[in-house]
Amino acid sequence: MLSLARSLSLASLAVVGPAAALELPLPPPGEDIVGQVQVIKARYEDTFADIATASDLGYLEMVAANPGVDPWLPGEGSEIILPTRYILPPGPREGIVINLAEYRMYYFPKGQNVVHTFPLGIGREGWGSPIAHTTVTAKTPNPGWTPPASIRAEHAADGDPLPAYVPPGPDNPLGPFKFTLGTPGYLIHGSNKKFGIGMRVSHGCFRMLNNNVLELAKMAPVGTSVRIINEPYKFGFSGGKVYLEAHAPLTDEGEPSVVDKHTAVINALLKNEAMGGSMRLDWEMVREVVASEDGIPIEIATPDEAIANHGEALTF
Repeated sequence: MLSLARSLSLASLAVVGPAAALELPLPPPGEDIVGQVQVIKARYEDTFADIATASDLGYLEMVAANPGVDPWLPGEGSEIILPTRYILPPGPREGIVINLAEYRMYYFPKGQNVVHTFPLGIGREGWGSPIAHTTVTAKTPNPGWTPPASIRAEHAADGDPLPAYVPPGPDNPLGPFKFTLGTPGYLIHGSNKKFGIGMRVSHGCFRMLNNNVLELAKMAPVGTSVRIINEPYKFGFSGGKVYLEAHAPLTDEGEPSVVDKHTAVINALLKNEAMGGSMRLDWEMVREVVASEDGIPIEIATPDEAIANHGEALTF
């Protein structure tokens, strides 16, 4: 049975065809939400990995949005939720913003009233992606790869030795394009693997679908700002209502974490200056959203309600 939060979020959805590339118009000032959640009907041969690739989504966000559905065999005619509605990440809407907790990138092209958003593979356990504010320092088509000594040692220990240099081509793990970042040792790049986008799979770099990295390469120049954040709980306004979008928290190193969710939610709320203190949050709904961690924005308050009771305990 669907939770209350999920029931409300899906009440008005229509069944549609697969999503196109996620270029979305920016909302007006004071608004924070872009896109719409969609539902498709699975074909017999579909898997979540296939659907995610076709819809510019990551594997784990598909799993989170569709609890109880077999990701490898959803079944002919099964309704599959595409979580293609987003609260924009906090902070300036400029350049590239990567939210580790979402496994997602947002690109705000200068002088255009749109945002492009793409799924990412991020650093796996022990090789966490950094939290940083940096820039794109170089762009390289058809890159070769010189594996760092640490990665060569890891592969050698596993009985899978790497060459000192991997030339451009289908076997190159950087795919058809790489962006070099000002943070030493980290890249945004494509991939020679079909699986792993939207998961913890890399040695800290940011993997994109090859069509996505080539699209970004046409738009983002050298010097583009890159802000890497880790925000599992995003608050935002839309149509005079307040929404919360929750993802499974990660540590600052990009690894799974058992966190004090009460503190994390309150901290995210306090960091959002637009929220102020003049509204009552529906704490029961907040608990539902945080418990589900499905990545779908859910209404949790309206601005014309009474002042919040900040003394109320919020427990999960």
